[in-house]
Amino acid sequence: MSTYTSPTSVAGHTANTGAVLRITMVAALGGFLFGYDSAVINGATGAMREYFDVGATALGSAVASALLGAALGAALGGRLADKLGRVRVMRIAAVLFLISSIFCAIDPFFGADTGGFAWLVAWRVIGGVGVGVASIIAPAYIAEVAPADIRGRLGSLQQMGIVLGIFASQIANRVIVAMAGSSDASWLFGLDAWRWMFLLEAVPAIIYLIGAYTIPESPRWLVAQGRRDEAMAIMTKLQGEGPAVHRLSVIDRTLDKEHKPRFKDLAGKAFGLKPVMWVGIGVAALQQLVGINVIFYYSNQLWQSVGFQEGDAFTISTITSVTNVVVTVAAIMLVDKIGRKRLLLIGSIGMAITLGTMAGVFATATVTDSGPVLGDAAGMVALVAANLYVIFFGISWGPVMWVLLGEMFPNKIRGAALAVAGFVQWMANWLVTVTFPAISEVSLVFAYGLYAFFAFISIFFVIKVVRETKGMELEDMQN
Repeated sequence: MSTYTSPTSVAGHTANTGAVLRITMVAALGGFLFGYDSAVINGATGAMREYFDVGATALGSAVASALLGAALGAALGGRLADKLGRVRVMRIAAVLFLISSIFCAIDPFFGADTGGFAWLVAWRVIGGVGVGVASIIAPAYIAEVAPADIRGRLGSLQQMGIVLGIFASQIANRVIVAMAGSSDASWLFGLDAWRWMFLLEAVPAIIYLIGAYTIPESPRWLVAQGRRDEAMAIMTKLQGEGPAVHRLSVIDRTLDKEHKPRFKDLAGKAFGLKPVMWVGIGVAALQQLVGINVIFYYSNQLWQSVGFQEGDAFTISTITSVTNVVVTVAAIMLVDKIGRKRLLLIGSIGMAITLGTMAGVFATATVTDSGPVLGDAAGMVALVAANLYVIFFGISWGPVMWVLLGEMFPNKIRGAALAVAGFVQWMANWLVTVTFPAISEVSLVFAYGLYAFFAFISIFFVIKVVRETKGMELEDMQN
């Protein structure tokens, strides 16, 4: 009788899957904090606006300030990780999350009349830097420690961490409002409820920080630093001696031949860049220009503005977050079966229809002194359309964009190309987030009509220029 030998089992040594999973989950906590920090402000926007007495533009700046920090963190995180090590940079990210959480809640200069709003923006930027660092360090670390045969599944934990973080922030906000009575009510220890929303982020930040002291450094980074014996010990513990020897020999060869990506390698004849770079930039920008983060950053304010009570608005946001988690699981299961391009196309068509529906529904709203108000039937249609929109995004452009960007670039430019595409993605995120409050005050019809327009454009973009990468070797990718 023949015996099957797992790819992670060589020469009698079997991969320690439990240990690999544990350290991967610690790394994926960065994704959880990424999602939590990005979405937690959703429950606080109304109370913040009233407390600081700021307009729509200033409120948009506060919400989007973390995204500018994230762009900076993404730009700096790679170099820091190469210099200091992956795990040490995780600890730095955890500290930044912790600092932002605490000071957004209890900053002594946080008075409405003492420049407190500017301090809030500053602490949000610091948290955003942590978001940017976490967004690149976790996938890199997971890829460098995971056995090849389970790397895809383990890598998907980063995206799952993000959507779970968004979901957890909505649950936490909902519980706080239910217990305090409203987001601007004084609650425990005299601290306003909306401040507690920020403060609770300290809990996962502390867990992440402690966890980052319990996991080993990336073997690839250790080899690059000349610490091969340490790398061998870690790889042997995680994968067994046989696979460890083979993996380290591959790392040695890669480092010997490695050409560090340079931004000048991206230059080409297509308006100064290689054609594949424009495709990557388009994919990164369109993922945000369809307005997805309006749902996660402003949904409470949006639903209240059209007639829902605060408690109902929090419940709707929670349902949306649950929907996002479920469809992310579905996307992970489908992306290698259906293919990247087909999923993107399905998502684009679905988003164009649902966003167009939302724009049409808001066109029927009754305009009052306090803003537009939807009738019962229209409100239900808007609610269904919004959640269908999240489904179409979550099963396609949400996770697939990151998969596609990781695959579509040739090896020699992948690092630099990802840096540019990632920066564009964060800046598009910032642009949508900072402009929505002002645009929505002019017209919600225009706001959702604009996002529907970009979803419509994405249909033709996918059909015309996006190549399917399913089943292709990375070495086969061309400029």
